[in-house]
Amino acid sequence: MADPWRFSCQGLFVWTERDLKARIELNMAQYNPQKIELKWRKKWEKEKRWNVNLKRASASRRKPYYNLMMFPYPSAEGLHVGNVYAFTGSDIHGRFRRMQGNDVFEPIGYDAFGIHSENFAIKKGIHPRILIKRNTKNFERQLKLLGSLFDWDHAVDTTQPEYYKWTQWIFLQLYKAGLAYRAKASVDWCPSCKTVLADEQVINGKCERCGTEVIQKELEQWFFRITKYAGKLLKNLDWIDWSERTKIAQRNWIGKSEGALLNFKVQDTKYTIEVFTTRPDTLFGATYMVLAPEHALVDQVKDQIENLDEVEKYRKAAKKKNELERTELAKEKTGVELKGIKAVNPANKEEIPVYVADYVLASYGTGAIMAVPAHDQRDWEFAKKYNLPAVQVICQNYPEKICPVLKEAYVGLGHLVGSGQFDGTPNEKAKWAITKFVKGKKTAKYHLRDWLISRQRYWGPPIPIVYCAKCGSADSPQAIPVPEKDLPVELPYVKNFRPEGTGKSPLASVKSFVHTKCPKCKGPAERETDVSDTFLDSAWYFLRYPSTRSARSGKAPFEKELTKKWLPVDMYIGGQEHAVLHLLYARFITMVLHDLGLLEFEEPFKKFRAHGLITKEGAKMSKSKGNVVNPDEFIEKYGADTVRMYLMFLGPFTEGGDWSDKGIIGVYRFLNRVWEYLPELRSRLLNDKKRFENWKNDSGVSFRTEPETKIVLSQSIKKITDDLENLKYNTAISQLMILLNSFLKEPEIDQHGSRELGGGKLIERADFEKFLILLAPFAPYITEELWEQLGNKGSVHDQPWPKYDAKKIQQERMKLVLQVNGKVRDVIEVDAALGESEAKRLILQNEKVQKYLAGKEPKKIIFVPGRLVNIVV
Repeated sequence: MADPWRFSCQGLFVWTERDLKARIELNMAQYNPQKIELKWRKKWEKEKRWNVNLKRASASRRKPYYNLMMFPYPSAEGLHVGNVYAFTGSDIHGRFRRMQGNDVFEPIGYDAFGIHSENFAIKKGIHPRILIKRNTKNFERQLKLLGSLFDWDHAVDTTQPEYYKWTQWIFLQLYKAGLAYRAKASVDWCPSCKTVLADEQVINGKCERCGTEVIQKELEQWFFRITKYAGKLLKNLDWIDWSERTKIAQRNWIGKSEGALLNFKVQDTKYTIEVFTTRPDTLFGATYMVLAPEHALVDQVKDQIENLDEVEKYRKAAKKKNELERTELAKEKTGVELKGIKAVNPANKEEIPVYVADYVLASYGTGAIMAVPAHDQRDWEFAKKYNLPAVQVICQNYPEKICPVLKEAYVGLGHLVGSGQFDGTPNEKAKWAITKFVKGKKTAKYHLRDWLISRQRYWGPPIPIVYCAKCGSADSPQAIPVPEKDLPVELPYVKNFRPEGTGKSPLASVKSFVHTKCPKCKGPAERETDVSDTFLDSAWYFLRYPSTRSARSGKAPFEKELTKKWLPVDMYIGGQEHAVLHLLYARFITMVLHDLGLLEFEEPFKKFRAHGLITKEGAKMSKSKGNVVNPDEFIEKYGADTVRMYLMFLGPFTEGGDWSDKGIIGVYRFLNRVWEYLPELRSRLLNDKKRFENWKNDSGVSFRTEPETKIVLSQSIKKITDDLENLKYNTAISQLMILLNSFLKEPEIDQHGSRELGGGKLIERADFEKFLILLAPFAPYITEELWEQLGNKGSVHDQPWPKYDAKKIQQERMKLVLQVNGKVRDVIEVDAALGESEAKRLILQNEKVQKYLAGKEPKKIIFVPGRLVNIVV
């Protein structure tokens, strides 16, 4: 049948009674999100509706816009509502940018290698090759339910050889640049996961994945020299547009300290002890030194240590402790003096004792400290325990001759005393003068340590290195990189993939994998059996997305022209928990590739925003608590649009909110009201013939959307636009509800009969369409359906974002407070443009105010524009 909706040239609804009845019959069906969403999901998938022609985009007038949410670990059977929350928030941003005229590329993939996925496979007793493939299919099914803009043709899976070939290639580029190296080191080891961990993967002394207490092991490991980029990683935080809490976390982790390198001669030896200190101003107060138990000097002067057995026993015990145990501020400090060994203070030439203590770490600074008990509380406690002197060299009473007796270390400002020629100098000023005096060097040190990438696990990309005894020696085989033409080094199928805790990967048991030929001399060689950290897989995946379907995808990790066109990523959204893991590593790898001439930019993400956390009844969701919410049951019951909107309504996107199974009903009712608005209005028109005739006699063209509603519409467009820009989705949804309420508000009937018939006001078609466009990023399915039912061709999602009328958002009326001697006596409604003279006239004529004036003449009348008038008597 012909579409029963007709429109006049003015763009207003015009119906005959017959047309109206027909349309009501079509639309009065109850809101059925499952039916609607299935219909549009099939259509969108068939048409590949959200795919962008990445090469054509540059020729388009639309600007390329790369919108990305961190890809998920398929280390569970499916997504929970926290995942849906993150993906929905990112998708709303992408849809908003698309309607603003951008070509939005929103790819998706799976971070499927790594310890998370492997541990899940072990727990389920299923090989990861089988389980992860099954999981990714379920993740894909769930993600497609959301109606997001995902371009599935550009999906990546880190476990596929065509992907990890390039992960291995990146390793080789760092190796050739001198940024990848192998070293024996004391490393953090998780006894449960049976692998080493990077510093960033140890939280409060425990494995970030399983929560097991970390221990120390000494192993040969592969590292990346991320410390070489510490300065640039820190400096760029000043200008990149990222969530401030993420930048603070990275600043603290990189941990720049400005100080001095000073040398203390070891008496009667050829050796010196180098220390890094941020307090060279206290050098004259250094009364002893402390070395890390691992410090090389201990072995170098063994023959002169009088209590060597005691020292070695202490060193052995220290090896069993993890860093948290060794550096815990609350724990009692322990140590052993190296008897027979003395150091010389370079400032005053005094001999001072040398200790080893486990609270000093070989990996921080130089592995040695000068101890100044009078001005460092940790040194004070150690000195008190071992009866070592505390010499005060900073006095807060200067120029008084007597400094106060210290009951604890003084760490404040003051002037130097007991410091020779520097006495009387403000301590901050003396720092670099003393450094120069002892021929020290001003420098900066960082908390950041090199990235340990070796993993003694199975489920990951093999590190592309072979070891050749012929090219090196039997005791020290030479590490030879696998030629790029031989990549990928494929991960073989290993039936018994579980780690055994021997310090070697399960790959070490696969002889066919281990034994190979040396690329250099063609003689027998053995492959590296460790796999690389999963964070290397995710440190570059965003570079791969645009090039996955390129003709050159097998010849390069990313195509130059596509990369130039689409990167850096315009908006990146993800979890704050990755602040010093994935996000730091991604920045590092991008900087390296830039310095190697492979990228034109050195920061990967123009903008990053950390999303909030969804809790359940105030608690973080976890399987152990039994409070994980599966989105499937709620999508099945209420539809994806409702789940999307409810999650966004819980609170600001960057903060999160608390899920309630009952709370979702409110949003479902709202969408039902949207669905029922037009058919309900038309139904009521027919129930009152007189009112219908009054309306019809206007020929359908004599009315307009009421001025009050026009104002609300313009205010809504502005607020929703501003809220979407700032990811304040909850308040944007609230404003959508206000706008719908303005459409539904009951009318006041005037002498001509109501122009707001029954269930809602008569509004112009264009205004209702604007409402649907504003709603579309949040609820893509229902808006697409209603857009079609309006008789429109094309998609609501292809419409330009509405613009507001600046004049309309100016408040026409306001509340004016009337006061007498500062006390409120009345509140009246006035014109928003009210001037001072008119305001004074109104307050003087107000009956309630006159009552309190009691005939007295005002001493003063104070007018605050837009707020109040106050009479002082």
